Amino acid sequence: MRVIVTGGAGFIGSHIVDALLADGHQVAILDDLSSGSRNNLPDNVELFQTDVRNLAEVKAVFEKFRPDAVCHQAAQISVSRSVREPGFDAEVNIIGLIHVCTAAAEIGSRRIVFASSGGVLYGDVTTPAPEEIPAHPVSPYGISKWTGEKYLEFFQRERGLSAVALRYANIYGERQNPHGEAGVVAIFCTRLLQGQAATINGDGKYLRDYVHVSDVVRANILALTSESAGFEAVNVGTGLGTDVNQLAALLRHHCQGLLQQRGVTACPPEFIHGSARAGDLRSNLLDSQKAKQLFNWSPQVPLETGLKQTAEWFAAQLLD
Repeated sequence: MRVIVTGGAGFIGSHIVDALLADGHQVAILDDLSSGSRNNLPDNVELFQTDVRNLAEVKAVFEKFRPDAVCHQAAQISVSRSVREPGFDAEVNIIGLIHVCTAAAEIGSRRIVFASSGGVLYGDVTTPAPEEIPAHPVSPYGISKWTGEKYLEFFQRERGLSAVALRYANIYGERQNPHGEAGVVAIFCTRLLQGQAATINGDGKYLRDYVHVSDVVRANILALTSESAGFEAVNVGTGLGTDVNQLAALLRHHCQGLLQQRGVTACPPEFIHGSARAGDLRSNLLDSQKAKQLFNWSPQVPLETGLKQTAEWFAAQLLD
């Protein structure tokens, strides 16, 4: 199968590229490298450095590669930036998706898998939310993801483009970018391993569903290769909640052990609490039974294991 991965040089996208190549698929990447890195990619994969907001360039890439399917990971991912810059968020997350869908439909791609967000669509929920719960996004980022799903339904109905929206929980893992506002695990690991104090927003009592990137990659591969037709919205999460204070304590423990292995006796600094972040939900958990029914998908990586693996990866990048 020929697959274009938009945002394929980024955190999630690059892992999807690796998995697709390992399965023998032909892969091309469309990425403007604004947050992704060529270093995340194998040397032999074709990279088109293109912004999804540029329709002419997106169409040219699709005409040249002519994919059977598209894995659309390119996005503006920061909730707080979407609050500050709702127009930019809409340009990337709505207009960019329309451009990708238009190009895919015109060359006859059969399927698109879209990185949506269960972490923002359902609003505050204290029990795992199934897909049937009405969407209640409160940030521009959530609104753009919800709007994106509506456009996928339009392109499926009017242009015959089969579509799956994967509603991600909070994803963490190796290669996550620690320099933006998203990716709390990456940010905490980087600061702890560098001996710097990390900041917890507000009181830290924000309950989240953390899912390892390898589980998310598996969901994408299953959605790309499944025979399901029409449009489906599918949660990808664990259904288990961890608040930021608990997460911070686990990561501090792992990072301290990694520093000690390298002869550093000083403990990582204690966390400090800063201001609450605009647009953050108090509690968000996802029910992923539909993913089990449609794709035989369920999460495989326990949080403790995934955090340890992630901290080890960051230690290797920063300390070795």
